[in-house]
Amino acid sequence: MSRLIVSSLLGLVLFIGTVMAQTPANGVGVSSNSNAAAPAVVNIWPRIPFTRGKDLCQYHDAYGQTKSEQMRELTQTVRSLLREGVDSRNMVALLTTMDDQVNQQRKVAGSSPGMDVLLAGSLKAAVDKVYQERRPQTRRFNFFNPAPLNELLKQLKDPQKQAVWDPQVMRALSGVAYGTYAYAPTCRGDVVVTLHIDLTCGNTYHYQAQGFPEQVMQSIGQQVFDTFQQTQFPSKIKMGQRSLELLGSPGGAIGTAPTPQSAEKACHAMQARLPTAEEYEYLSNLGDWNGGVTCARGKLWAMANDKVMAPDLPNPSPVRSVAEFPGQNFSYYCVR
Repeated sequence: MSRLIVSSLLGLVLFIGTVMAQTPANGVGVSSNSNAAAPAVVNIWPRIPFTRGKDLCQYHDAYGQTKSEQMRELTQTVRSLLREGVDSRNMVALLTTMDDQVNQQRKVAGSSPGMDVLLAGSLKAAVDKVYQERRPQTRRFNFFNPAPLNELLKQLKDPQKQAVWDPQVMRALSGVAYGTYAYAPTCRGDVVVTLHIDLTCGNTYHYQAQGFPEQVMQSIGQQVFDTFQQTQFPSKIKMGQRSLELLGSPGGAIGTAPTPQSAEKACHAMQARLPTAEEYEYLSNLGDWNGGVTCARGKLWAMANDKVMAPDLPNPSPVRSVAEFPGQNFSYYCVR
């Protein structure tokens, strides 16, 4: 039965990929170019299959020690049993019984179905929890449901019924997510979970966390939020009546330079400039989750004309001369 379910899920993923690849170029995230940018809003297929991988607990039980170490441990166990007065004729049977009991407990714990359902549901709950706590203006990561409500109710009543796919509706789908899980090598009830997100634009994202089944997806949910909600470079925002383009630095997002003059030259090379004090402040107020960049305390931000934005020194003004900060490094990003 499990093979049938996995085959069906894999078929579903392949079918979705085929539909999205045939979608016209004006659809959301239909490019197959691996260097294409991710869409502004990502809609992921709501069914997230998780496949069980190798049991790392059993693997480390067998290979976590050398053979000599295992024999030394077994010898110590035998000596302890002899000191307790166990009859040597019954010792092998006793050790075998104890080992069988441990294996039986693990078998019962691992054989019950539903771990994949738990992980998929926990991921959605974890992502929603982060969004509820951070409350960004625009949610950029969603679990997309392409079916009308009445069709969903029919599917709930008859799970064996084949869904009817509408290519026009599927155009809004950005990609699929799937994952694996395995019992962790600690053998203390936690699992190792990986999550993979493949977008139609060619971008792929991979996450991993370890913890108890009811908690492990909290870490991955936070990672997913950070990836898709954090300000992307390049991007554009509205500042009053004008548009401001955030380019980042030549090396990526936020850059570091030994002097403001060095940062200014880097921006000029990108046909851009350093932000003004007003722009730094406005983008910091927007925050990292709404298209801005938080001017984190503890950092110094480069400005033109050898000036520095120092958020930790607001009085009488956070705009200071570079001469006040000898030997410091300065963060920066370029705008246009």
